[in-house]
Amino acid sequence: MENLLDIFVKSIFIDNMIFAYFLGMCSYLAVSKTVKTSMGLGLAVVFVLGITVPVNYLIENYLLQEGALTWLSPNLADVDLGFLSFIIFIAVIASMVQLVEMIVDKFAPTLYASLGIFLPLIAVNCSILGGSLFMQERAYNSIVEASVFGLGSGVGWLLAIVGIAAIREKIRYSNVPAPLRGLGITFIITGLMGIAFMSFMGIKL
Repeated sequence: MENLLDIFVKSIFIDNMIFAYFLGMCSYLAVSKTVKTSMGLGLAVVFVLGITVPVNYLIENYLLQEGALTWLSPNLADVDLGFLSFIIFIAVIASMVQLVEMIVDKFAPTLYASLGIFLPLIAVNCSILGGSLFMQERAYNSIVEASVFGLGSGVGWLLAIVGIAAIREKIRYSNVPAPLRGLGITFIITGLMGIAFMSFMGIKL
């Protein structure tokens, strides 16, 4: 339980996809103008990461890596399908994004219109693929750990985009120097938020 809490907290704050690895910056910058749209996109990312990471964990461990097919036959012990991991991971991600798109279009058409092209573009959001590749690299011991990591990474991304959206809504009424308005001040605030998240690095659970 302590290990799961450690993975969850680290994936939200210390290994945050935005502030630690700069993954998913395009949609982070483009959709963070209002809290409402950023919340919708952030929840969609949480759902996709929370589903795709454990699904890809199962595919990686029971189909792709060397010796994974021994549950089918001992003669397949030498088979290594790891070279297919990129294609399979992306196919799973694209399927989940299509599912999210249909759900949002059905139940929240206003939000669907607000998100525009950025909703289907979750399929190519590098933080989503990054979650599955980090899961593969870190070799988590169980699907529970992989699920907690995926969920925590999604929550961290949600926290980052909603945080910057809330600040951008407030800063609209501030007297920002003309050369810094728009993306300039957004990058500065993102850097300051990244430094704030780095302060969690000293915490040991």
